[in-house]
Amino acid sequence: MATESVPIAAPFELSPEAKEELELVNRAREGDATAFSTLLNRYEGKIFRLAMNITQNREDAEDVLQEAFLKAYEHLDQFQGNSKFYTWIVRIAVNQALMKLRKRKTDRSVSLDEQIDTGEDTVVREIASWDPDPEQQFSQDELHTILQEAVDELAPIYRAVFVLRDVDGLSTEETAEALGLSIPAVKSRLLRARLQLREKLTRFFKRKGDNAFAYM
Repeated sequence: MATESVPIAAPFELSPEAKEELELVNRAREGDATAFSTLLNRYEGKIFRLAMNITQNREDAEDVLQEAFLKAYEHLDQFQGNSKFYTWIVRIAVNQALMKLRKRKTDRSVSLDEQIDTGEDTVVREIASWDPDPEQQFSQDELHTILQEAVDELAPIYRAVFVLRDVDGLSTEETAEALGLSIPAVKSRLLRARLQLREKLTRFFKRKGDNAFAYM
């Protein structure tokens, strides 16, 4: 005997955008493929970018995108509506991306549940200042490329947190929920990611500045 799908009820007052999303999810659960396609079109760009940042491989990222939305569609009945649909599918996508890394065996940091020692996270290392101003040396496109290359060098567990918090603009709580982490762990990894990026960029611009002055 088939069981009827029960629509998700909002546990609290939602914004108009959130209500629209919840309606799309309810319609998708009832078999409306168009509703699910709308959700896919809304978030596929962000999910693909996240997958690219973790896997650093376009083919793997495309696989992650397809697998994440397929699993989401198959398990829509498990979405309770207590969080954003994007937060829910991000966690699915991250798990799929990390599985890709495990299969490739190219990175040992493949578990987002791994405990991180945060004993020294509050100690901010002294970072040399950029001189001259990077914005005066490089165009916006060049700066974007330089930053992206620095992000690509981060370990996956740091890239995921950085992209969700500082690129996609999720809150600390939403990022923690999406990745299945505690809030302190998110803060710890975000701090480490920012410090590593700042150090990498400082060294890059200092090296470029030294090279430039060498020819003067």
